[in-house]
Amino acid sequence: MVQEWSPREEIDLQVVLDALDDESARHIVLTLTEPMTASELSEACDIPLSTTYRKLDLLTEAKLLDERTEIRSDGHHTTRYVVDFEAVTVALNGSESREFDVEISRPPKSPDERLASIWEQVRRET
Repeated sequence: MVQEWSPREEIDLQVVLDALDDESARHIVLTLTEPMTASELSEACDIPLSTTYRKLDLLTEAKLLDERTEIRSDGHHTTRYVVDFEAVTVALNGSESREFDVEISRPPKSPDERLASIWEQVRRET
C-alpha cells in the first residue's frame, strides 16, 4: 500500500528537481537504508559535514527526507534522517494551462511514526 502526499500540502516542483539533480543529495538518499545522523551520513558518503547539512536541508525542503528526533536519557537529543518516499512522478497535466505536476508516493507510516510527526510539527510551531 502506497500513501501519497496530501493534496492539501503543496510540493514545489523546482525544489524537488533541484534536490534530485544534486549528485551528493542522491548519494545521501541511496546511503540512507536505515535512520542515520548527519555525522554518520557525512562519514558514510565521504562528504564534508557542512556540505552534508546543506544537502539534508535541500532534501527535507523537497519533502524527500524526514527528520526524526531520538530522545536520549542523557538529555542530548539526536536528529536522524530517513528516506520518506518510494517514487517521485513528474507529469504534464492535461488542462489548458499545461503545467507540470509532481507527486510523491510514500510508504505507509506506523502509528508511532505518525505520532512522532505530530510532535515534530508541534515542536516546529512553538
